[in-house]
Amino acid sequence: MASPYLVPVAQLLRDVPSTYEASFEAPFDEPHEFPARGPAETDVFPEATVKVRITLQSFSGGLRAKGLVEAPWHGMCRRCSNPVLGVSVVAVDERYVDARGPGDDDAYLVENDFADLAPLAHDAIFLDLPLAPLCREDCKGLCPFCGIDWNEASCDCQVPVDARWATLDVLRFADFESDESKEV
Repeated sequence: MASPYLVPVAQLLRDVPSTYEASFEAPFDEPHEFPARGPAETDVFPEATVKVRITLQSFSGGLRAKGLVEAPWHGMCRRCSNPVLGVSVVAVDERYVDARGPGDDDAYLVENDFADLAPLAHDAIFLDLPLAPLCREDCKGLCPFCGIDWNEASCDCQVPVDARWATLDVLRFADFESDESKEV
């Protein structure tokens, strides 16, 4: 069974300029090439469905791939450690060439008259994954002392006094305008 990521482009490369619309859904990593990341890192499940909508435009020397790649991701909230789900929708604008020349280090290769859109989709999604997602913008996080989730309840924890700085708590400064002392 051929991969939906492989797009035949021989005719497209012969008829310059021409375009081809590629639109499909496929598993993100069916052969399980990518190792799973750690539990605290944002990742994409291998069986997650990737939506690809790309227009391939031929030009003298290669192809331009422009469109959208979309995939769901999962991670852990950076403040409260609850699971977070999201979707990355990434605009792509890349080049495919027959052979890399000087300055073509970032171009993808056309191999055996096929443009493999899998590396393009994987690169776009991996680069768009949030490093430290939030479950919601106003997430309050966890109490650093008792560990309670401040989104669900509150606590009466007091910040412990550092004995090295405790003597500064008794300092009073005089207000020069009113000759009153003020607590800091």
